Amino acid sequence: MPYRVAVRSFKTLSYIGSYKKMRDRPLAFYCAAILGAGYAAYSQHKQNKAEMKEIIQLKNYMAEPITPISELEKNQDDMKTQMELLIMRIQAEFCRALEKEEDEAWEDEKTPDDFDFDNDVFLPSPESKFKVDRWKRKEGGGGITCVLQDGRVFEKAGVNISVVSGILPPPAVQQMKTRGKNFENKELPFFAAGVSAVIHPRNPMVPTIHFNYRYFEVQDKNEVHWWFGGGTDLTPYYLNEEDAVHFHRTLKQACDEHDPTYYDKFKKWCDDYFFISHRGERRGVGGIFFDDVDYPDQQSAFKFVTSCAEAVIPSYIPLVQKHADAGYGYHERQWQLLRRGRYVEFNLIYDRGTKFGLHTPGARYESILMSLPLNAKWEYMHDPKPNSPEEKLMKVLKEPRDWLNVQQAKSTST
Repeated sequence: MPYRVAVRSFKTLSYIGSYKKMRDRPLAFYCAAILGAGYAAYSQHKQNKAEMKEIIQLKNYMAEPITPISELEKNQDDMKTQMELLIMRIQAEFCRALEKEEDEAWEDEKTPDDFDFDNDVFLPSPESKFKVDRWKRKEGGGGITCVLQDGRVFEKAGVNISVVSGILPPPAVQQMKTRGKNFENKELPFFAAGVSAVIHPRNPMVPTIHFNYRYFEVQDKNEVHWWFGGGTDLTPYYLNEEDAVHFHRTLKQACDEHDPTYYDKFKKWCDDYFFISHRGERRGVGGIFFDDVDYPDQQSAFKFVTSCAEAVIPSYIPLVQKHADAGYGYHERQWQLLRRGRYVEFNLIYDRGTKFGLHTPGARYESILMSLPLNAKWEYMHDPKPNSPEEKLMKVLKEPRDWLNVQQAKSTST
C-alpha cells in the first residue's frame, strides 16, 4: 500500500506539473520574444490561437457525431457546429482519463499469479470501460451516453453529450420564463447542445464531481436568442481543505483568463444554486455555476466555456489519484451512502437541467437520470456526532467558505 500511494503521489505531481507547463507556455514564448528570438513567430502563434476553431477528430471521439459529418464540415463557422465538436472532444478526453485510472488501479493489484508463464499467454485485466450508447431522437438530434459501472475506482461514472432540436412545449418555455426569459411565443423552435458528467467514486475519500456546459439557441418570431450555461462543482464525503483549494484555484485560473470578475461572481452563484433548501445545506463545497451568458460576444463566451470545460481534468484527476488508495471502513461507507441520498434529493427536486429534460418532448429518461448514484441511503433523522469528521463537513455545507480568500483580498485592496 505505501508503495502504491507513493507512485500515485508522484503521478499526481507529474500531472499537475505538466498542466502548469502547458499553461505557462505562452509566457515562455513571450520571454523569448522579448529577447528578440522569434517575436514574429510568437505573434503568429497568438493570432492562430485566437482564431483557432474546434476541428473534427472522428477517431478520437467516443462515437460518431450526432450531426452528419457533411453538415459539420459545411457549417464550420456556425456556433452550433463549434459547440458540438467541443462537447464531443471534452467527453472523449474525460472518459479516457477516467478509464486510465481504472486501468492503473488494476495494474497495482497484479501478482505473478496473474500471468500464465507455462503457455506464454498474457491474462488480460478485467476491463472497466465506458459503455457507449449513441441514440437518436425522432423530434430532432440525439446524444451519446457513456456510463462506467462497478469499477475499482469509480462505482458509477456517466459522461453524456446531447445535441437536440425541435419545438419547446409550454412547460419547457415556462421553465425559461421563470429565469427572466420573456419570450412571446408559447412554443419555440430551439437547438441545445451540451456535455454533462457526474462521477460517483467507490472510495468515500474521493469526492464526487459534476460538470455541465451547454449552448442554447431559441427562435422567437424572427429573432434568434442564444446563451451559454454551465459549471463545475465538487461534492466530498469527507472534507479535505487542500483538495477544495486546489479545485477552486484551478477553476479560478480558467475564469481569470477571460474576466477577473467571473470567478467570484460564478462561485457565489454556485453556492446559491446547489442549495438543498429543505435541509438548509449545500450539496458540496461548490465551484462555479453560470447561466444565460450572452456576453461580451458569442466567440468570447464560447472561449470562456471552452476554458472551463478544459479545466475539469486538472481540477479533479489529481484528487482521484491522491485518495483512491486511502483506507476506509463500514462507517465511512454508510456516511457516503447518506450523502449520496442528499445528492439524489437535489437532482430530483431542484435541478433545473433535470426538470428541463423531463419536460422536453422525446426525453430520454435513462440519460437524464444518469446522474443518480448506483447506491444511496436514507436514514431517519440522522445527525453526525459532535466534533466528528462528518460534522466538520456539515459546517462547511451550511456555511460556504471563501476557499481562495477572494473577499479578504478585495477588502484589503479597498
